[in-house]
Amino acid sequence: MDDHNSPIMLAFSGGLDTSMCVPWLAERHQRPVVTVTVNTGGLTEEDARNLETKSRQLGASEHLLIEAREDFFNEVIRFLVFGNVRRGQLYPLCVGAERGIQASRLAQAAQQFGSTTVAHGCTAAGNDQVRFEVALKTLDPSLEILAPVRDESFVRAEQVKFLETRNMPVPSKSSAYSINRGLWGVTIGGTETLDSKGSIPEDAWVLSAGAFDANPAPRRLAIGFEQGVAVSLDGEPLAPVALIERLEAIGAEYAIGRGIHLGDTILGTKGRVAFEAPAAELLIAAHRELEKLVLSPLQMRVKDQVAAIYGDLIHEGKQLDLACRDIEALLLSSQRRVTGEAHLLLRPGAAFVEGVTSAYSLLKATRGVYGESAGEWTPADALGYSRVLSLPGILQTRAGKPQA
Repeated sequence: MDDHNSPIMLAFSGGLDTSMCVPWLAERHQRPVVTVTVNTGGLTEEDARNLETKSRQLGASEHLLIEAREDFFNEVIRFLVFGNVRRGQLYPLCVGAERGIQASRLAQAAQQFGSTTVAHGCTAAGNDQVRFEVALKTLDPSLEILAPVRDESFVRAEQVKFLETRNMPVPSKSSAYSINRGLWGVTIGGTETLDSKGSIPEDAWVLSAGAFDANPAPRRLAIGFEQGVAVSLDGEPLAPVALIERLEAIGAEYAIGRGIHLGDTILGTKGRVAFEAPAAELLIAAHRELEKLVLSPLQMRVKDQVAAIYGDLIHEGKQLDLACRDIEALLLSSQRRVTGEAHLLLRPGAAFVEGVTSAYSLLKATRGVYGESAGEWTPADALGYSRVLSLPGILQTRAGKPQA
């Protein structure tokens, strides 16, 4: 197919930025535009129908909905759980981690349609422009990437006017918040997150607004794991995506997983965003405690170090880098004994891990009882060990005294 007649494949969310891109790209480049929505979670059947209708109204020649929730779990989320990944010791990468999956499916769609041109609606100020383009160029260096909102420096008023003058649908202008939702959680940006002073109002939370007023009764959960992957909830076997969606609904009732992340953007500036990640909060907390029961201290230390690097790479859109495959291989190996069950108690705003059990328990494997009896060694062994362990301190103290 002639590149001048082949379609432009547009990553499409239905928001103002990508909505304006459809007619703008068609007019500027005189080529058909195919909108591509990659479902990595948070998309209902009604949402999907509305996106297709909107795409047609905006002049797209075709609309593709690509289901990728299971791929998102298998290729990214499970490793975030294996690594107990939280950026800034808080944020579980609930949005942004899926951009590599979305970029790869966009590139595949371009190949399917014989196109070498893809487009996105990211601005110059955010992380997503970098994530998309790093992933796309890694997948196919020959791809032409168009980013009208960024490259033409469009502002919201100009985009609205562009659509209104063509009698095309304009996304709702009433919301004061920018909301992104996926399988691993929701991010919320507004005027309150532009500085570091305060939180967003209660009614701005997407999943859990009013949860504290509702004050639900305490609830216990049991999450079963097999080799690091959550496979059951209260004894009911569930596939990973279904289990995550179930946990999100349950955790949201208790406002679990709320936070405001203050951190470093890919561009090197500071940024702040509110988030809700009930499923991520529950799974990471449960998984972390189960690992403590079955992994050695050295395993935990090595794994924590590479997991932090992995989180950085995912945040920066570099999940296609071969270094990620190396880290994933280590994380996968580390989960061979992470099988068992975690018991949690949910109260408004808090999830408490009451206990964990496993056939691979290192606690049960010892003959000793912590704080009670040695079992594995004699009192003389303990005395000798303490003497040897104190030797560096003794030498430091001795060396610090004036020498005769």
